[in-house]
Amino acid sequence: MSHYDLIIIGSGPAGRTAAIQAGKLKRKVLVIDRKDRLGGVSIHTGTIPSKTLRETVLNLSGWRERSFYGRSYRVKDEIGASDLRDRLNKTLDYEVDVLEHQFNRNHVETLHGVARFLSTTEIEVTTDTGEIAQVTSKKFLIATGTKTYRPDNVPFNGTNILDSDEFLEMSQIPRSLIVVGAGVIGVEYATMFSALDVKVTLIEPRETFLDFIDRTLIQEFTHQIRENGVDLRLGSAITNIEDKGDHVQLELENGRQVQAEMLLFAAGRIGATEKLGMEAVGLELDHRGRFSVDRKTYQTDVPNIYAAGDVIGHPSLASTSLQQGRVAACHALNTPSLPESPWFPYGIYSVPEISTCGMSEEDIEKRRIPYEVGVARFRETSRGNIMGLEHGMLKMLFSLKTRRVLGVQIVGEGATELIHIAQAVLNLKGTVDYFVQNTFNYPTLAEAYKIAGLDAFNRMPIPEELLEYGPSQT
Repeated sequence: MSHYDLIIIGSGPAGRTAAIQAGKLKRKVLVIDRKDRLGGVSIHTGTIPSKTLRETVLNLSGWRERSFYGRSYRVKDEIGASDLRDRLNKTLDYEVDVLEHQFNRNHVETLHGVARFLSTTEIEVTTDTGEIAQVTSKKFLIATGTKTYRPDNVPFNGTNILDSDEFLEMSQIPRSLIVVGAGVIGVEYATMFSALDVKVTLIEPRETFLDFIDRTLIQEFTHQIRENGVDLRLGSAITNIEDKGDHVQLELENGRQVQAEMLLFAAGRIGATEKLGMEAVGLELDHRGRFSVDRKTYQTDVPNIYAAGDVIGHPSLASTSLQQGRVAACHALNTPSLPESPWFPYGIYSVPEISTCGMSEEDIEKRRIPYEVGVARFRETSRGNIMGLEHGMLKMLFSLKTRRVLGVQIVGEGATELIHIAQAVLNLKGTVDYFVQNTFNYPTLAEAYKIAGLDAFNRMPIPEELLEYGPSQT
């Protein structure tokens, strides 16, 4: 029986950074994961595949050039499922290779199999060959991530009624697609395939979607995706799903029917925790199989067992999981570390992209903070015109009392890259004056910050320190 300083279950973003951090601290660390899943959901079915698929779609379809060359413009006339998979497989192989190299370089041991707790200090691992190994440690990190939610009333068949994992293995691109669930995953795939000129119907049982995003941004986004051809149906509860052979038919509560060649069910995910045997250590999970943790240390109610990543719920981002794993490892190994910054960016890789950081306008209104808004349209920038951008918007919110940035929301090309300027200013407690005083490269999309900053600045009270530069009084 081998003993380790830290045992990590799962090798996704949280498990990865925790393992590398422990390795750099010269601790004996073991990562347990299935043989075909080193890298976790993030590399195999989640973050990396979906973002690679998006880039492939935009490149092969000529999407970014259509404002210049027409809506019928394509880089490749016939785009098949194999075209999408070719780039996907190359990217995934590279990501796994990099991960394995990082583990080797930092002396991280790996064990392939399914882990189950026997006590708070011991687990057993059933390997792929059926052998059982027992390992011990004083500290554990659970980073098993999530899996697709598959309700019994959805007749999944692996061919034309699929979950988001199976969707990546499609044999051919459908002419029409129904996406159930307007969460992040559903919105990303729906808008990607709309860019391929697939007829997409996006169905959400609730009256709203992406409720954590600023409503102005959602209104702008909704207008754009509908203009791009997505049939967005909100408040549409589904009463029946039926496989008709050559198509899938949905019946909605309002009496309408929807048909398409393929259906993607993307209405939620649940924690991949059912095989961990948490009853052996007295840990309870929520109704979606997720852990409750201290959000500063990532300790569960059992102090020597930590959990990080999607398995602890919101925000369920690869980016935040990378941070959580490092922080958890440092705390578990009694090593001082810098705390996480309070503001982190949220990115949705739809077409168009959405990214936010800080508070939304609704958040500010709930807190009754006096505020001002600055808005810039990408088409107002020279770079936007050069790129042929017809849409895209940056919105900034400022406190009237302190002039500080409260939140930034972006929809449009490059949103997930541009948001980091806002993140830096937010975390450094910057004000609207930063955007007015500083020079931005010209022409760039980042110029939108200057435009939005001036838009708000010109409606805000003039700061006292600037009054002395005004006209002399006689």
